[in-house]
Amino acid sequence: MKLLKLVPDDTNIKFLKWRVPFFVVSLLLIAASWALVMTKGLNYGVDFAGGLEVRATFTESSEAPIPQLRTDIEGLGYGSPVVQRFGEDNQVSIRVRLPDEVSADKEAAQEAATAVIEELQGNYPDIRIDGNDNVSGKVSGEFREDAVYALIYAMLAVALYIWIRFEWQFGVGALFALFHDVSLTLGMFALFQLEFSLQIIAAILAIIGYSLNDTIVVYDRIRENLKKYRKMHLPDLLDLSVNETLARTVMTSLTLLVALLPLLFFGPASLFGLTAGITFGLFVGTYSSVYMASPLLVWMGVNSDSFVPEETVADRQEKKLRGEV
Repeated sequence: MKLLKLVPDDTNIKFLKWRVPFFVVSLLLIAASWALVMTKGLNYGVDFAGGLEVRATFTESSEAPIPQLRTDIEGLGYGSPVVQRFGEDNQVSIRVRLPDEVSADKEAAQEAATAVIEELQGNYPDIRIDGNDNVSGKVSGEFREDAVYALIYAMLAVALYIWIRFEWQFGVGALFALFHDVSLTLGMFALFQLEFSLQIIAAILAIIGYSLNDTIVVYDRIRENLKKYRKMHLPDLLDLSVNETLARTVMTSLTLLVALLPLLFFGPASLFGLTAGITFGLFVGTYSSVYMASPLLVWMGVNSDSFVPEETVADRQEKKLRGEV
């Protein structure tokens, strides 16, 4: 039985031919992503924003009355709540930013949650409370700080590992590729205002892991080819290396998509942000391995001698004794 080949053996795509325009587009996307994060902001969940979150379903209605819900909760005196659809049109997530003194007091926070739930049940007989969470402002601040540190340490550890395994240029290339992936993922969450919670930090760490894995595979083949084709022009060598690993990259990506797409379209609403983040990161991680990590090697002066040890005086003397020079 003949094996299925998604990428022919003789594939020879000139990826590096368009490295400059693609790199410029990537820089613009990074800038746009951070502009969105700074202007629109991230839609923090209760994990990061603190306060109270109530999830509810209107069992006898096809659509939740979001404007009326917002008005009803505002009447309780806790400020303007964030009311959003959560899954189906009749499912909502209601987030209320409680005062610090209330959220810090367990009993006061529980009373606030009870007041919100009683208000909803009193005004809407068909409402079903699916769950509620409460996080204090202090704890949410610690969550945000720990999440930022986790991402920074993960990227630095990755860069250090690749620096030790290869050369410093490879570490810089991998770090920039990871920065690109994380930036674009944050930009997507800011653009579509998807809830940003601890689950999304897990998704970003998964993206870092996938992107790192793909980048190392490409880098390893580049290193092998640098030793094998000493006189080949570097952009051509990078194209050769990417094409040689393309079949593996395509198969890995498709395998992940087979698992992710059903979960994205048919999975529970509570996992939508996590799945959307990983799915998006799958594409940007593959892209960055080709158009971020690889072209940087050209601009940072990697050449055929990068992995050849420098000849010492002892080596030259030994060659003379053997009559090789």
